Amino acid sequence: MKLFEQISKDLMAAMKSRDKKRLQAIRNIKKALIEEKSAKGSSPELEDTEVISVIQKLAKQGKDSAAIYKDQKRDDLAQEEMDQVVVLEEYLPKQMNDSELTEAVKEIISALGASGMKDMGKVMGIASKKLAGKANGKDLAAKVRAVLS
Repeated sequence: MKLFEQISKDLMAAMKSRDKKRLQAIRNIKKALIEEKSAKGSSPELEDTEVISVIQKLAKQGKDSAAIYKDQKRDDLAQEEMDQVVVLEEYLPKQMNDSELTEAVKEIISALGASGMKDMGKVMGIASKKLAGKANGKDLAAKVRAVLS
């Protein structure tokens, strides 16, 4: 089953169970996905990678919003955002830990025959495609930089 279909199914389940927090989060996902589908130049069917990308963006926005609310001493709103982020992360692939990321980057570097920082762009291009959704871009760049130097 495609991820988009799973989200639609989960939306119905959340409606039936009257789980307001989950329902709101899944509705936000569905809204963003429908906007993505109707965007100019996009295909009528979203691939799982596109769905994951949209959900990652929503999760990042939620975390950023929660941080801002915490800075403004609005813990109630920060908690609402983090509740939604928890639901969003259920649809994302498991994130790699530090040792898994190091191992994956070393494999990519050896496969490409990269030898120094001059090859960082080449390594990042392959690594970001191969590890999409499994590692944060900022963490990936830092790890590639560390392994290459």
